[in-house]
Amino acid sequence: MSEVSLLKQLARSLMTGQLIAASDPHRLHWHLVPPVGLLNDPNGFIEAHGRYHLFYQWNPLACRHGAKWWGHWSSADLVHWCHEPVALLPTEEYEINGCYSGSAVLNDGKITLIYTGNVKYADGSRTAYQCLASESSDGSYQKLGPVISLPEGYTGHVRDPKVWQHDGLWYMVLAAQSPEIKGKVLFYRSEDLQQWQLLGEIAGTHLNGLKEFGYMWECPDLFHLDDQDVLLCCPQGLAAEKYHYLNLYQCGYFVGALDYQQAQFPHGQFSELDLGFEFYAPQTTETADGRRLMFGWLGLPDDNELAQPTVKYGWVNSMTCPRELSLRNGILYQQPVKELQQLRQGNGSQWQGTAAEAPAMAAVSAELLIEVNGPFTLSLRDNATLSWNGECLTLTRHNWRTQEQESRYWFGTLQSLQLLLDSSSLELFINDGEACMTARYFPDPAKQNLSWQGHGQLSIHHWLLSSCVIE
Repeated sequence: MSEVSLLKQLARSLMTGQLIAASDPHRLHWHLVPPVGLLNDPNGFIEAHGRYHLFYQWNPLACRHGAKWWGHWSSADLVHWCHEPVALLPTEEYEINGCYSGSAVLNDGKITLIYTGNVKYADGSRTAYQCLASESSDGSYQKLGPVISLPEGYTGHVRDPKVWQHDGLWYMVLAAQSPEIKGKVLFYRSEDLQQWQLLGEIAGTHLNGLKEFGYMWECPDLFHLDDQDVLLCCPQGLAAEKYHYLNLYQCGYFVGALDYQQAQFPHGQFSELDLGFEFYAPQTTETADGRRLMFGWLGLPDDNELAQPTVKYGWVNSMTCPRELSLRNGILYQQPVKELQQLRQGNGSQWQGTAAEAPAMAAVSAELLIEVNGPFTLSLRDNATLSWNGECLTLTRHNWRTQEQESRYWFGTLQSLQLLLDSSSLELFINDGEACMTARYFPDPAKQNLSWQGHGQLSIHHWLLSSCVIE
């Protein structure tokens, strides 16, 4: 379909759908959400020329997966955001079934996008191309076409390039699947972003001491942090354990040391990046002040996604809050970026005492800092609970498709919690970001407070949060 035809459909979708989406009581207040339609992976997260740019997988024509576009926001402060022109539409033969996920770099002063062109055939097979697009002066992106075709020896499941520069050369990690249906991460090098050399496999099933570890590793992201190297990835096909790997697909990280010359990445064990229900496809960038920031998709493919009640209002999914990463004793810590403190209304309120005596607190759009000494249970608008028994922190919610209760777990020594709440999402940071739990939940809009039980001693700082601005 031509770009003009797609843009006409987009105009109709926006004109007929935005007011309906805005009327949804579960519409998020301060998270980035699609104007209409389906949002998934964050793409092309970069700081350039004094602004943050966040692209995203988007189907603006329906609440379903299909031939993805790249939407585009920008911000000076990670709180106030602007809609930018749509960056990529699937109009070329090499991307006809979608402009899939990828990344962005600054090249010769211009933002350059590197993304996967997805092509599916009538017999069920598929292929993939890694493609470039370059920023134009009017804010649009000129497609430069494919620069990597399907590498020999892999299935058509090759996607999600993440590119960075090191010692004057460009490097890429790329998700791939072997003919034996094993997930791999490929490593490439280039002098000019145009000609790429495959250096080999640096991670995946049956590599670096791993045994069976999934049939596909999506959305790899490799970066240097605190004198070590970190690989983020999303393995699909891991068997659930009692307290781990409980989501349909997983998201986690390896810490190791990348050898650029030998194209090797010896690493330690796999750690889950988020222990909640919905967190997938994260992407990071390094800022001008040296921070490593990350957005994740507050969603999960192929599970309960399209049963969300927001679908009847014509939109589905969101981004997580932006998070700052640090590495401490081999653990990847995540904390909400300091810029989000701009959303706090005033000085907030403070309370301390026994959990059962704590007052009800507003929870539709709020932040809580909690110091914990002893067991407690927190009820979140009668739809989710957070409980600590001295050994295990358990997050439980009502599954909106089955209506059954389901739980996720963290074990450790609990000292503090930071809880960021929006109308239908929660993001929990444990012990200053040592672990995280992220989830969507859909309480009755009439129930707006949280309540406490238990004999543990708590110190609570509570703020209401303002809505973010999207212009």
